[in-house]
Amino acid sequence: MNLAIFDLDNTLLGGDSDYLWGKFLVEKALVDPVLYERENQRFYDEYKAGTLDIFEFLEFSLAPLSEHSPETLSKLHREFMQTKINSIWLPKAVELLDKHRQNNDFLLIITATNHFVTAPIARKLGVHDIIATMPEQKNNRYTGKVAGTPCFQDGKVERLSIWLQENNYSLDDSHFYSDSINDLPLLLKVTHPVAVDPDAQLEKYATQYDWPVISLRN
Repeated sequence: MNLAIFDLDNTLLGGDSDYLWGKFLVEKALVDPVLYERENQRFYDEYKAGTLDIFEFLEFSLAPLSEHSPETLSKLHREFMQTKINSIWLPKAVELLDKHRQNNDFLLIITATNHFVTAPIARKLGVHDIIATMPEQKNNRYTGKVAGTPCFQDGKVERLSIWLQENNYSLDDSHFYSDSINDLPLLLKVTHPVAVDPDAQLEKYATQYDWPVISLRN
């Protein structure tokens, strides 16, 4: 089986699940609405610009997970899926996954967004596995800290390299679909890089190197 690797936010989804989780917390009055809204937007803007300090962002974004029980978080996530994720679902993304599934490819999501937010989305998409930033847990509770290497920029390459070794796969004849210049390190590693509704920086790079540029939104 060849690998078909997909970024999640703004690639398979028509929006950013990490950013929307922050919006959801604000709307549910689970965080300071003024402070959290402002910082959530700032971090999202920095991500899009390719200037995000991932550790500063994770200190911010993982903290709310430590304030609730697993049962409460599961209930909140189910509501989040209904109110935020369903509205950014992309039928063309599902079709793309189906195409690779029919080719007998192994479907793998790799995302900087944390595993708590993204794992249920990956299950709904029916992919085989997901590599995501891992929130630390102790005694079945989130600590608000990150465990291991964040799955971001060069960290995606590092985390995928470990996954390849553990699962006996290679990047031979592999695809990777992404919208973001942040994923350039991994796009340069695969056989078939594909820019999906790319940001301006990635679109420029893809055009220069004659990579396919596709849209899953129109």
